[in-house]
Amino acid sequence: MGIQPDILVLRTERHLDDALRLKVASFCNVSLECVVQSEDMASIYEVPVSMQRQGLDAAILRKIGIPVGETPAMKPWCSFLNNWRRATREINIGLVGKYDLQDAYKSIRESLNLAGIYDGVKTKIHFINSEGVTDENVAEKLEGLAGIIICPGFGQRGIEGKIVAAKYTRTHDIPTIGICLGMQMMVIEFARNVLGYEDANSSEMDNQTEHNVIDMMEEQKSVTQMGGTMRLGAYDCELTEGSRACEAYGGTTKISERHRHRYEFNNRYKEEYEKGGMKCVGINPGTNLVEIVEIPSLRWYIGTQFHPEYSSTVLHPHPLFMSFIKACI
Repeated sequence: MGIQPDILVLRTERHLDDALRLKVASFCNVSLECVVQSEDMASIYEVPVSMQRQGLDAAILRKIGIPVGETPAMKPWCSFLNNWRRATREINIGLVGKYDLQDAYKSIRESLNLAGIYDGVKTKIHFINSEGVTDENVAEKLEGLAGIIICPGFGQRGIEGKIVAAKYTRTHDIPTIGICLGMQMMVIEFARNVLGYEDANSSEMDNQTEHNVIDMMEEQKSVTQMGGTMRLGAYDCELTEGSRACEAYGGTTKISERHRHRYEFNNRYKEEYEKGGMKCVGINPGTNLVEIVEIPSLRWYIGTQFHPEYSSTVLHPHPLFMSFIKACI
């Protein structure tokens, strides 16, 4: 096709010797230093260090005409890897969701793994399909788990199981974080079983419910294009001083987090929730929308309308996941 590679990265299950690399270099008309192997590693986070060890960074600089300076020590990254190797204790975390394809929760799983490493534990993830969770079997389904994630998603399938799980973790004081739809299910469960609104629901699931504790914003209702009704991207949030969420963020009261959702906490019920014990501790300053709810009387029970997993990285795990894992430990 007329495409001439400058650098080849060879995916391989085992180490390739220089003779094989030299053969590839000769047949493909690239220099030996530009034949790099991406060998199977114990952790994907070891791959960048392996690439650097083979001089890939220096080869790229030379190819684009930038002087090659001193090799970076990558100390924070290597420190993370050392922590990963030292972490031997396991902690069991349950993900309650409806998508059997686990890549749907890949960002959440990785965020939990990263947060665990910084606390010296390896996070063992257990998936619980919410479609199979009932009042009769929830204790068995969640047995032995140190903490629970009520997962995000769209649509009605599996939501009743999420509500059952939220009730169980609330009444048994198990550390819980609800993300987006997961937070909304925590809100609905609280309305049904604490505030006494048995028909409480989201307008997304039941547009005839009398108590729509989760609803679409008024300015969104006139939008007919489905994608246009979504709240996407980063939005500011102000935290209540002294709240558990504020503590997780190191005491700061002003944060910005990324969203991907359509329905919101219905502020008509805010006062009732506050009186009932579920506090609205994160508020968008521009729209007054509720971004975070928590129950302070429990060890760790927080729901976020935003997606903390979107901004969690290797060197900077999200503070909410860090705080959650500490509570689980």
